[in-house]
Amino acid sequence: MAGNSQRKGAIKKTGKGNPTAGSGGRVRRGLEGKGPTPKAQDRPNHKVYKQRHKVDKSAAARPKRRTTGSTDAEWVAGRNSVVEVLREGVPVTGIYVAEGAERDGRLREAFKLAAERGLSLAEVSRTEMDRLTGGAVHQGLAARLPSYEYAHPDDLLDRAAELGEPPLIVALDSVTDPRNLGAIVRSAAGFGAHGVLIPERRAAGMTAAAWKTSAGAAARVPIAQTVNLVRQLKAYQDAGCMVVGLAADGEVSLPDLDLADGPLVVVVGSEGKGLGRLVAETCDQLVSIPMANQLESLNAGVAASVTLYAIAQARA
Repeated sequence: MAGNSQRKGAIKKTGKGNPTAGSGGRVRRGLEGKGPTPKAQDRPNHKVYKQRHKVDKSAAARPKRRTTGSTDAEWVAGRNSVVEVLREGVPVTGIYVAEGAERDGRLREAFKLAAERGLSLAEVSRTEMDRLTGGAVHQGLAARLPSYEYAHPDDLLDRAAELGEPPLIVALDSVTDPRNLGAIVRSAAGFGAHGVLIPERRAAGMTAAAWKTSAGAAARVPIAQTVNLVRQLKAYQDAGCMVVGLAADGEVSLPDLDLADGPLVVVVGSEGKGLGRLVAETCDQLVSIPMANQLESLNAGVAASVTLYAIAQARA
């Protein structure tokens, strides 16, 4: 019968004869406009939105690195070398002795120093010792040094802030002799510098020779690495530091340096060529050390020591 159909879409009439549904009424809100269409980057289902948020999430997931890498573990071979390393307090993870090695005075001293420091002793075959030391002349005795963890360049500024002192940082421009690096680290510790900055490439790292020359100071002064020295020097300048480079023809003599008591970065050039061109152009001042008898220049380690001493005196 008409009006009693149960099929979908049929109209059911009320007792008063009026329909309860139509194109208006309760569905009117569904026909109202929703405003302008959002931009693609604001629409969750749009590929632009998904791509943008994917990049944001990946960037947020990347942890901030506070270290810039480490050197591989290193071996020190030979009786004299091992004894010197132990005497100077260089970090050592273990002492290795070849089977049948002759017990002389050096070997007994190495055993005594290792026992005092609580280091483990391991006896290995001569074949194994040759393999561990890469075929070096080990004389039946070798020491294993741990990998060195470098600081982040910003850590040097943080260290100065924690101590409530104006930053004093020593930066090395392609210093390739590890003994010079060790000597500079030792002077940095002795004259109150807050850290040493070195390039990652074409420069000496914290090897056994550097550790030994530093006389253990590398354990007290952080050493940071940077991929690009010029860029990092500019970052230090942006942080409020003045950058001075040591040069034989510097326009300012070290006794006349008036920047010593403020935030300062001292750049030491390489043993042969001195400061690179871009590094020299980045420096706020080039400083020379007055010399007698027409001596051309000092060793990089000695020049750094003289300069740090003068700065320490000015700050005192």
